[in-house]
Amino acid sequence: MATINSFLEFMQVFPNEDSCIQYLEKKRWKDRIISPFDSTSTVYKCKGHKYRCKNTGKYFTVKTNTIFAKSKIPLIKWLYLIFIYTKHKRSLSSHQAARDLGVTQKTAWYMMNKLRELTKRQNESSPEDFAAVIWGCEIDESYIGGKNKNRHKNKKVEKCQGRSYKDKVPVFGILQRNGKLIAKVVERTDMEHLLPIIKKYIKKGSVIYTDGLEYSGITDDYIIRSVNHSARLYGYFEFDETDAMIMVCNNGIENAWSHLKRTIFGTYYHVSRKYMQKYVDEYVFRFNTRKLRDSDRFHLYLQYIYAA
Repeated sequence: MATINSFLEFMQVFPNEDSCIQYLEKKRWKDRIISPFDSTSTVYKCKGHKYRCKNTGKYFTVKTNTIFAKSKIPLIKWLYLIFIYTKHKRSLSSHQAARDLGVTQKTAWYMMNKLRELTKRQNESSPEDFAAVIWGCEIDESYIGGKNKNRHKNKKVEKCQGRSYKDKVPVFGILQRNGKLIAKVVERTDMEHLLPIIKKYIKKGSVIYTDGLEYSGITDDYIIRSVNHSARLYGYFEFDETDAMIMVCNNGIENAWSHLKRTIFGTYYHVSRKYMQKYVDEYVFRFNTRKLRDSDRFHLYLQYIYAA
């Protein structure tokens, strides 16, 4: 697997379109070309990097059944966008991507939305993979959107203050201690909407760390440890059943929310409610892969393209 941490290394591995096709063919099929229409079929190689499935008579390429399938954009531009997309710590806007790729902003926006569709794989971990009984989980909700007081008079939202989120998008998150983040855009932050997410991703008997907000309906199934921010209690230490010292706080997930908001406001400035989950998925991907090298993150993302 080639190491690609810089622009020069990228150009050495992908100097032209043919090199991109050969690289992706090897990544997708290794040493044997397999038809996406019939895995048992004999495959014939044709001109122009095309293949034909004997059993179905259909033609296919390395782009078939991927985000590249219906795109006329050269693969080298797709791969370069994936490289800079996974390399940037706080992503990049479609305007910046358009300048880097030499395409229109509309095309760059289309390409980046396609990339975001794959980042949701990190945000859809199976409950078995995500569950954390020993270390526990931090849960919290956040509200994404500008401050009402800063809006123009004709854009202010009436009767909106404090924890009211008429003008904001609520996002609920679960953070493993020393592990992964799951974040979902929700309609409301009541237990009717939050409890199914909690029960899906956190095993019964796990320790849950929260702030002073009420999470009724979960005390029978989980061990709840909370802090009271309104009383200026942000964290304290206690001993668990093994006499290990544990920090009771939800600073980890609040730190994640802080980075999410800075990413949105610093890079995109504004995200509509319609597309918010895609941007949250993108952030979760960056958060959960933050300890990887740029090259490893790039190759991990390429695996998503051909994942079943």
